[in-house]
Amino acid sequence: MSTKASGKDFYEKVYGIVAQIPLGRVTTYGAIARYLGVGGSSRMVGYALNETLKHNGPELPCHRVVNRLGHLSGKAYFGPGIMEMLLKQEGIHFMDEDTVDLSKHYWDPADEL
Repeated sequence: MSTKASGKDFYEKVYGIVAQIPLGRVTTYGAIARYLGVGGSSRMVGYALNETLKHNGPELPCHRVVNRLGHLSGKAYFGPGIMEMLLKQEGIHFMDEDTVDLSKHYWDPADEL
Protein backbone atom coordinates (compact mmCIF):
# COMPACT_ATOMS: atom_id res chain seq x y z
CA MET A 1 0.00 0.00 0.00
CA SER A 2 1.47 3.36 -0.94
CA THR A 3 0.29 6.66 0.41
CA LYS A 4 1.42 10.21 1.02
CA ALA A 5 2.57 10.85 4.60
CA SER A 6 0.39 13.84 5.31
CA GLY A 7 -3.17 15.01 5.48
CA LYS A 8 -6.45 13.66 6.71
CA ASP A 9 -6.36 10.63 4.42
CA PHE A 10 -3.00 9.53 5.84
CA TYR A 11 -4.24 9.98 9.41
CA GLU A 12 -7.35 7.93 8.66
CA LYS A 13 -5.18 5.10 7.28
CA VAL A 14 -3.05 5.19 10.44
CA TYR A 15 -6.18 5.03 12.59
CA GLY A 16 -7.46 2.06 10.58
CA ILE A 17 -4.31 0.09 11.31
CA VAL A 18 -4.18 1.06 14.98
CA ALA A 19 -7.78 -0.08 15.40
CA GLN A 20 -6.71 -3.58 14.34
CA ILE A 21 -3.80 -4.07 16.75
CA PRO A 22 -4.84 -7.13 18.77
CA LEU A 23 -5.27 -7.08 22.52
CA GLY A 24 -2.00 -7.98 24.23
CA ARG A 25 0.15 -6.98 21.24
CA VAL A 26 2.05 -3.84 20.26
CA THR A 27 3.42 -2.41 17.05
CA THR A 28 5.76 0.43 16.22
CA TYR A 29 5.38 3.78 14.52
CA GLY A 30 7.82 2.56 11.87
CA ALA A 31 5.92 -0.67 11.19
CA ILE A 32 2.76 1.34 10.53
CA ALA A 33 4.65 3.76 8.26
CA ARG A 34 6.26 0.88 6.32
CA TYR A 35 2.88 -0.81 5.89
CA LEU A 36 1.51 2.43 4.43
CA GLY A 37 4.44 2.63 2.02
CA VAL A 38 6.12 5.61 3.68
CA GLY A 39 8.81 3.91 5.73
CA GLY A 40 10.65 7.10 6.59
CA SER A 41 7.56 8.71 8.09
CA SER A 42 7.24 7.10 11.51
CA ARG A 43 7.15 10.57 13.06
CA MET A 44 4.04 11.37 11.00
CA VAL A 45 2.38 8.27 12.46
CA GLY A 46 3.11 9.71 15.91
CA TYR A 47 1.60 13.05 14.89
CA ALA A 48 -1.55 11.27 13.74
CA LEU A 49 -1.89 9.45 17.06
CA ASN A 50 -1.26 12.64 19.03
CA GLU A 51 -4.05 14.36 17.10
CA THR A 52 -6.60 11.66 17.84
CA LEU A 53 -5.68 11.65 21.54
CA LYS A 54 -5.97 15.45 21.75
CA HIS A 55 -9.35 15.65 20.04
CA ASN A 56 -11.09 12.33 20.57
CA GLY A 57 -9.61 10.83 23.71
CA PRO A 58 -8.51 7.20 23.73
CA GLU A 59 -11.05 5.85 21.22
CA LEU A 60 -8.29 3.87 19.50
CA PRO A 61 -5.79 1.59 21.24
CA CYS A 62 -2.99 4.12 20.70
CA HIS A 63 -1.31 2.79 23.83
CA ARG A 64 -0.35 -0.26 21.74
CA VAL A 65 2.05 1.77 19.58
CA VAL A 66 5.63 2.10 20.82
CA ASN A 67 8.93 3.14 19.28
CA ARG A 68 11.28 0.75 17.47
CA LEU A 69 13.03 -0.16 20.74
CA GLY A 70 9.79 -0.84 22.61
CA HIS A 71 9.95 2.41 24.59
CA LEU A 72 6.70 4.11 25.56
CA SER A 73 7.62 7.25 23.66
CA GLY A 74 4.00 8.44 23.52
CA LYS A 75 3.33 8.10 27.24
CA ALA A 76 3.23 11.87 27.86
CA TYR A 77 0.01 12.09 25.83
CA PHE A 78 -1.81 9.68 28.16
CA GLY A 79 -0.96 11.13 31.55
CA PRO A 80 1.37 9.76 34.23
CA GLY A 81 1.52 5.96 34.26
CA ILE A 82 -1.60 5.44 32.12
CA MET A 83 0.02 3.98 28.99
CA GLU A 84 2.01 1.48 31.06
CA MET A 85 -1.06 0.58 33.14
CA LEU A 86 -3.18 -0.06 30.03
CA LEU A 87 -0.52 -2.31 28.52
CA LYS A 88 -0.01 -4.24 31.75
CA GLN A 89 -3.77 -4.78 32.02
CA GLU A 90 -3.52 -6.52 28.63
CA GLY A 91 -0.74 -8.80 29.87
CA ILE A 92 2.11 -6.98 28.14
CA HIS A 93 5.49 -7.74 29.73
CA PHE A 94 8.10 -5.05 30.22
CA MET A 95 11.87 -5.36 30.08
CA ASP A 96 12.15 -2.31 32.33
CA GLU A 97 9.85 0.48 33.48
CA ASP A 98 9.25 2.05 30.06
CA THR A 99 10.23 -0.68 27.60
CA VAL A 100 7.88 -3.34 26.24
CA ASP A 101 9.30 -6.78 25.45
CA LEU A 102 8.92 -6.66 21.67
CA SER A 103 10.18 -10.23 21.32
CA LYS A 104 6.99 -11.42 23.03
CA HIS A 105 4.38 -8.88 21.97
CA TYR A 106 5.30 -7.41 18.56
CA TRP A 107 2.56 -7.32 15.92
CA ASP A 108 3.51 -6.43 12.34
CA PRO A 109 0.62 -5.14 10.22
CA ALA A 110 2.46 -6.34 7.09
CA ASP A 111 2.18 -9.92 8.33
CA GLU A 112 -1.40 -9.68 9.53
CA LEU A 113 -3.37 -7.33 7.26
